[in-house]
Amino acid sequence: MSFSYWEHDSWFSNIDFTIVGSGITGLNCALELKTRYPKAKIVVLERGLLPNGASTKNAGFACFGSLSEILDDLEHHSEEEMVALVRKRMQGLDLLRENLGSENIDLQVNGGYELFTQNEGKLFDTCVSKMAKVNTLLNPIFGEDVFSITNNKFGFGKVQDNLIFNKFEGQLDTGKMMNALLQKVHAAGVKILNSVTVNGFVEGRDSVEVETEHFSFYTGNLLIATNGFAAQLGIPEVKPARAQVLITEPIPDLHIKGTFHLEKGYYYFRNINNRILLGGGRNLNIKGEETTELALTALIQQRLEGLLKNTILPGTPFRIERRWSGIMGVGEQKKPVIKKVSKNVFCGVRLGGMGVAIGSLVGKELADLID
Repeated sequence: MSFSYWEHDSWFSNIDFTIVGSGITGLNCALELKTRYPKAKIVVLERGLLPNGASTKNAGFACFGSLSEILDDLEHHSEEEMVALVRKRMQGLDLLRENLGSENIDLQVNGGYELFTQNEGKLFDTCVSKMAKVNTLLNPIFGEDVFSITNNKFGFGKVQDNLIFNKFEGQLDTGKMMNALLQKVHAAGVKILNSVTVNGFVEGRDSVEVETEHFSFYTGNLLIATNGFAAQLGIPEVKPARAQVLITEPIPDLHIKGTFHLEKGYYYFRNINNRILLGGGRNLNIKGEETTELALTALIQQRLEGLLKNTILPGTPFRIERRWSGIMGVGEQKKPVIKKVSKNVFCGVRLGGMGVAIGSLVGKELADLID
């Protein structure tokens, strides 16, 4: 592909920072760099027509982890590390609200609930027995208890009689969030190029040559914010994790309100515009869902529909309006990978399914790596 003088001069010459990925992390990185370096030329490259990983495809949970997820984290992290993870998630959510405003992202704090199936009595008992300890660990962050027990007031089927409630959990409108973020980035003078897939890069002495599907160009610094796609650009600490989602048509007199977790967070659902949005099922085929292919599988979609019929909306007719999938970035640890890859290449990836919570902060910390 050859560019005109005007195209090259305006878009591809004297670029100070190139960011790969226009999701929450990449756009927040661009905003932070523009604040620190107002005269810098910043270009964001995005493989999709819209942000193509998880930023426009997530469920819109403003959360930091259910009780069973936090207990699972304690199996792989120290108490200090777990608390640090939760603190980072809350700081990220605070930064998201500060940057965009609660109204612009339709943030609602209706609380979060964790359900336990009839076969998870032992897990429920374990969570209850360790609730006080976790509340104590998290008290320095929230100043009061986070988790409590409540009854099944929503009429869910085939679950334990009681649920675990988290009054600090919220929900937002993912589309409004990304629209507000894109508007802010455009207003700051950052250029975003969509439908540009980066295949690789070659670092020189004082610049980086970025190789895309159709053309190459040079940039002073390259910042990788592709999360689940990061392994394709040489970041080995990240594995892709596909999340499949569906949403119902509007349901008259829907009485379910809040965010909900099931089976250690592998399933999650919420209300939105009198509908139920439900996602998850990766645990049915962990290896098979370690893919960057934006597709759906009958195995998981049938399980999601079964949950709607038997657990979430027992006795309530519903119809599925839309299905989709998104790609998260996970790894052995849940701590994000924010590092200097080489002299002029940096990355902020592995958000561990918590992109809404920590994406803003990871973007800022990625920009902070620049000397």
